[in-house]
Amino acid sequence: MRIDVLTLFPEVFDNLNSFSIIKKAIDSNKVEVKTHNLRDYADNSRKVDDYPYGGFPGMVIKIEPIDKCIESLKKNNIYDEIIYLTPDGELLDQKISNYFSTLNNIIIICGHYKGIDHRVREFLVTKEISIGDFVVSGGELPAAVLCDSIIRLLPGIIGDESSALSDTFQDDLLSPPIYTRPEIYKGLQVPKVLLSGNEKEIQKWNDDKSLERTKLLRPNLFDND
Repeated sequence: MRIDVLTLFPEVFDNLNSFSIIKKAIDSNKVEVKTHNLRDYADNSRKVDDYPYGGFPGMVIKIEPIDKCIESLKKNNIYDEIIYLTPDGELLDQKISNYFSTLNNIIIICGHYKGIDHRVREFLVTKEISIGDFVVSGGELPAAVLCDSIIRLLPGIIGDESSALSDTFQDDLLSPPIYTRPEIYKGLQVPKVLLSGNEKEIQKWNDDKSLERTKLLRPNLFDND
């Protein structure tokens, strides 16, 4: 898989690519994460933003550097999706991450300032994604969240691939409580059923607790049925 990130701040991704799951995926050639500085595709002044028409406040990233960067990338690659991170996009969930993880090549556009020229969204972008109903200063951190949610699902990245199948939201339910050693800590006991070795009873406990926690904490997830 190849992920190309268009950004004004490529240095944000330097650390992202050098630790944990993403580093493992890159080192094992499961994924390439390439950053592209939009200033390299601007005019000689490297100016990428301008005032919005209509007299509104703030600055907007121009269409030209984004379009030139995408055109350059398309000369060597075919892209399945061109994604823009924006608060008014489709809310990122596990199903979307699952879908993106099946693709070969994607482009992620990171906005900044007041956003990007809307013509990019109308004519170049194929998916608009939000990580929540809030605003951050740029698209780099949301892009990092999206990359991590995708890359960890690639085959061979997680040591026990069945672990990803039991993640919260994979089946529109929250995951059940999890425990580890010691069995008793300051009088706090691990549920005895988890120590029983009875796989059928353990699975039933997991299913019941998953349903119970979802009803209590995220009842809205049942609206997906």
